[in-house]
Amino acid sequence: MMKKHIFLLFGFVLLMCSCAAEFNRVYKTTDYAYKYEYAKECFARGKYSQAISLLQELVTIMKGTDNGEECLYMLGMAEYGISDYESAAETFRKYFSSYPKGIYAEQACYYIGQSLYQSTPEPRLDQTPTIGAINAFQQFLDYFPASDLKPKAQDRLFELQDKLVMKEYISAELYYNLGDYFGNCNYGGSNFEACIVTAQNALKDYPYTKMREDFSLLIMKSKFELARQSVESKKLERYRDAEDECYGFLNEFPDSKSRGLAEEYIEKCKKITKN
Repeated sequence: MMKKHIFLLFGFVLLMCSCAAEFNRVYKTTDYAYKYEYAKECFARGKYSQAISLLQELVTIMKGTDNGEECLYMLGMAEYGISDYESAAETFRKYFSSYPKGIYAEQACYYIGQSLYQSTPEPRLDQTPTIGAINAFQQFLDYFPASDLKPKAQDRLFELQDKLVMKEYISAELYYNLGDYFGNCNYGGSNFEACIVTAQNALKDYPYTKMREDFSLLIMKSKFELARQSVESKKLERYRDAEDECYGFLNEFPDSKSRGLAEEYIEKCKKITKN
């Protein structure tokens, strides 16, 4: 049994050495037609790293030919296949710029956005890549409004927009949680004011977000806390504003789990506003 395993291992090693030797021969050859066919075979078999090594040379050698167009598209797909999304996005951009009416133009335009989508960070981090992916998918929809890939692109757009919304919510919630701990000079010296402004801007930018109630709840809570901690000269005005906010919250979200909190705030506000 041991001899059988050793024999199989030895055979595997020989096979790998043979494959490596063959690839090296192809890599060094100046028979670019053969190299092109070998690159296609590597790509078809999922050997993307080997395909990339060959295609990076071939896209220059075959530039301007039908094979050159296919080489550039295959290079982008191979880079995408090994999760090198930054390189893939750049290659697909190059393809679409070089062959805007090419046979793979639609797919390349879509994969610009898809590659950027794969590189977007979690909501707590800088969302510049997310904005880039949104712009890329929007460009795809503008260029190919009847594409079969349209539903996927739209789903990606909604998902990426949700990530931007979550980023804003995390910021607003952080301001609320900070409360009166340190001031926030950018918004008049109060973290509660910062929370209100951030949440209101998010609702203005994304009026149909599924997190509308969450933002509205933060605004209501922040306005009440802002009133509660105000100096006497501003207390009455801010309690009235908080009370109006509570009524507005109840009107928009009558079945909210936070209905009891809104009603509690209203009663506390009335003790000030009715005097």
